Amino acid sequence: MNKTVNINLAGIFFHIDEDAYLKLQRYLEAIKRSFTDSQGRSEIISDIEARIAELFSERIQNEKQVIGNKQVEAIISIMGQPEDYLVDDEIFEDEPQQRTYTKARSKKLYRDTETSYVGGVSSGLAHYFGIDAIWVRILWIILVLGFGTGILIYILLWILVPEAKTTSEKILMTGENVTISNIEKKIRDGFGTVSESVGQNLQTAGDKLKEGFESASDNISNSVKNIDVNKQTNRIKSSSQTFFDTIADIFMFFIKIFAKIIGIMLMLAGAAGFIATTVAFISANFIDRLDLGNSDILFLAEASNTPFWLVGLMLYFLIGIPLLLLFYLGLKILVNNLKSIGSAAKFTLLGLWLLSLIGICIVGAKQGLSYSEEAPIIQNETFANITAQDTLILTMKNNDNYAEYFNKSNSFKVGHNENGERLIYSQDVNLTVKSTRDSVAKIKVIKSARGRSFEDAKERAQRITYNYELSGNTLYLDNHFVIPNDDSRRDQEINITLYLPIGSVLLPEENTHRYHTSRDLLSKTKEGYYQKVENGKLICIDCPDEDDNDFEIDVNINKDGVKLKINSEGIEAATNVNSIQINEDGVQSKTDNVEVKIDEDGIKITSDNKKE
Repeated sequence: MNKTVNINLAGIFFHIDEDAYLKLQRYLEAIKRSFTDSQGRSEIISDIEARIAELFSERIQNEKQVIGNKQVEAIISIMGQPEDYLVDDEIFEDEPQQRTYTKARSKKLYRDTETSYVGGVSSGLAHYFGIDAIWVRILWIILVLGFGTGILIYILLWILVPEAKTTSEKILMTGENVTISNIEKKIRDGFGTVSESVGQNLQTAGDKLKEGFESASDNISNSVKNIDVNKQTNRIKSSSQTFFDTIADIFMFFIKIFAKIIGIMLMLAGAAGFIATTVAFISANFIDRLDLGNSDILFLAEASNTPFWLVGLMLYFLIGIPLLLLFYLGLKILVNNLKSIGSAAKFTLLGLWLLSLIGICIVGAKQGLSYSEEAPIIQNETFANITAQDTLILTMKNNDNYAEYFNKSNSFKVGHNENGERLIYSQDVNLTVKSTRDSVAKIKVIKSARGRSFEDAKERAQRITYNYELSGNTLYLDNHFVIPNDDSRRDQEINITLYLPIGSVLLPEENTHRYHTSRDLLSKTKEGYYQKVENGKLICIDCPDEDDNDFEIDVNINKDGVKLKINSEGIEAATNVNSIQINEDGVQSKTDNVEVKIDEDGIKITSDNKKE
């Protein structure tokens, strides 16, 4: 059972094994001795401790985990050993010396505020991708001027990417390894000159290094004299382990490349979707109508009696927040040290999203209830001057200011009449022609709408404006209807049924074609021709004849005593001993002694001896 010690390293608390603590303490003391009288000594040591604390944080799974010798040795392997520490190697007794190696550089994205103009984003990206900052700034200008998305992306990176404040972060930003020598070099470069005390310290360190090498040479000589088979076996095992570690590193390299590609795709998809949603939401406040696929936000707002801006805001949060988090996820994959948005921001976004989801569900439920009942308003009229001996001309009537095309549609549109007044109209008009045994023609117009209750739906249907007119023997039907501007849109439609007496004649013009229903007699005949009304059907009087047999085949084969002839007159086949003909007169077959004929009179067989 080992004791544990609680330590405070760079402001972070760790639980560490007592033996590991002693080893770490000797290591830090050796570092301090190496920088005695050095300019910037305190800052160098502070940055080294901060880097060690960061490496410890990366290796522990939770705050209760205890740091052992293995973790301390791994940190020392990464950070490197100061000159004074080489002399103190004997304090580790006879532990096998593990071979250290430096891993490939791994850059981290930070904002470089030392060479920045605004927030340091461009300088940080330049360090990360290894290019000059001027090219990144030119790219921002292109994105801002050409696509208009650069400002938003820059602001998001400014908020999410941390600033390189410590010496370790500045070294990681350039892709260098954060070792003792690099931290020392970075800080000394900041001071600009190397003091004499540092030079003396380096000279002392060099002497001690020389002594260390001499001591190490003696140790090597003694080691050669006392070769231990177990130690050699351990070395072979260590080499084998290094080989497999290299294979694992190569595999992890490709995994990281794939993850980076996924991160870029997620970031681009999230940014593009969020920007498009933001533009759509802003634009929706300046236009009357916004369609998203087959749904209509304006209909949704009107059906639920909810302000349009509130429905748009809830949809914006419902769609935009996941897209924003998708962008953040992609950026998190690309940037390992990305600044967290914080618990408060996460819970705020989650709360907004849940409230928006609940709000949209409520709005959708209210919209569904507003369509629960349907009510009709029926108008009937008899045309006394259209009898069984008369001809009725049927045509649709448009409006040159709006609804000028003869296209049936169940959507509502905004138009203006001849006085410039705004109105809402639809071309959801359905026409059905039926026969009747009554002596005169009649028309039935059904205006229908939906509502929360039957009374509500009936009142809404009553407010529909639809016109038709019989002038002489011509019936004009409007190809549209109009609803009040402040009325809700609830599946309003017009259904027209025209009853014509048997024996009368109908001339439907071609502009009525798109308004027929499946139950209409005109669905089985053609517009533009006179149609005689019979019981349950229309008979075209002047339709052109259709000859489906308007083709001709002519085949004539005569080979090896066999003859085959096919043409418009029929089929004829013959051999040396028999023949057969098939034509409009029937079928006739002949041999030397027998003749068979099949026609409308029956079957006749004739032979040389008798006839049947």
